[in-house]
Amino acid sequence: MSDDHTARRRFLLQSAAGTAVAAAYALGRPAGAAPREAATRPGGGSLTTRADVLVVGGGTAGVIAAIQAARAGAKTVLVERAGRLGGTTTVGGVAYPGLFHAWGKQVISGIGWELVKRTVAMDRGTLPDFSKPTRQHWRLQVHVNPFLYALLAEESCLQAGVRIVYYEFPLAVAKAPAGWRVECVGPQTRRQIVCRQLIDCTGGADVVGLLRLPRLREGATQPGSLLFKLGDVYRPGREQLQAVYVHGADSSSSVTRTAANLAGRKALLSRLRKSKARLVQMQGETAFRESYRIVGETIITHDDYVSGRRFDDAVCNAFYPIDLHTRTGVRPKPLARGVVPTVGLRALVPKNSRNLLVAGRCVSSDRLANSALRVQASCMAMGQAAGAAAALAAKRKTTPLALPLKNIHQLLRDHGAIVPGA
Repeated sequence: MSDDHTARRRFLLQSAAGTAVAAAYALGRPAGAAPREAATRPGGGSLTTRADVLVVGGGTAGVIAAIQAARAGAKTVLVERAGRLGGTTTVGGVAYPGLFHAWGKQVISGIGWELVKRTVAMDRGTLPDFSKPTRQHWRLQVHVNPFLYALLAEESCLQAGVRIVYYEFPLAVAKAPAGWRVECVGPQTRRQIVCRQLIDCTGGADVVGLLRLPRLREGATQPGSLLFKLGDVYRPGREQLQAVYVHGADSSSSVTRTAANLAGRKALLSRLRKSKARLVQMQGETAFRESYRIVGETIITHDDYVSGRRFDDAVCNAFYPIDLHTRTGVRPKPLARGVVPTVGLRALVPKNSRNLLVAGRCVSSDRLANSALRVQASCMAMGQAAGAAAALAAKRKTTPLALPLKNIHQLLRDHGAIVPGA
């Protein structure tokens, strides 16, 4: 046997032994001991978690919904399929949320605004001059450091008492005597969450889909965007990233998400080869603009939105131009001067449901209205409204639409939110 062969055999044996020792330590047993069954196995159903409020989706709306529910005294669980919070702002890289101000005054405040301001202050950034009305809406967007925003969002959740569950996602949802039983699955984990109130903040109303409640969507979707930076070093919190459109981007399943990310990265690689520039930043996922929307007790129409209709159950304001992206780009249509749209509570409630709310991009709306409602400040406001309603409903053992609207408004004001007409 050659010396090379002997050395290779010794290396393989040592590597195998080292791997066994490492695996043994990972399982909490001495090397050489009999293997012990893992505490959780797929299908084991060994974890049960109880909550007053369960928020599914830790993106723009979900973070704020969870913080509001927990601050209102509800035992709150937040389930997020990824490993960090923030969604479009952090994973997608659209780190310039807006719009919180309209026509020279603030129209959206509360927990989302608090988190944005904290991020800017800690990053030693600057806020726009909101006192000067402008039809160039992008001037009023707030640049935030997405990495810092993710850290502060997580800290704010934990400080409020939110239990964060990463890397899990609902597999099934069923009614339970006091609310819902939600089966979640993750790597080596199967968990049942029993809750009184459920808030779907998945962006595409995925939980509503599991319940086979009606959802809306068009045959084609707006393009997504894969954000990146070529050339100079990326300065988070100081600039916007570049983007390639991902046509047909669809966030409704793992298959379509995979297709969107593959297409976006292929397009970016092509651009990179042509430009010969250096790639210094690329977001981990495509940012999606459009997916399923719920059919709510109210559907916000384009006319409702552009006329600034004040719904009789309005729980928050919204503000952004109509912003429908197509293959040729986007030409925003600004709102008429003085118009500030609102969102009613019934637009956050799937039709004929109980103890169930949505918040964020999947709000009940037609396509044109949704092209404006889907932006971050409005989604934060919806998230806070949903968190407040869910916490109150859980405490009073009722359903959100049975609550006196004045009680929801008061709780929102107590936590810094702006209530329409107040």
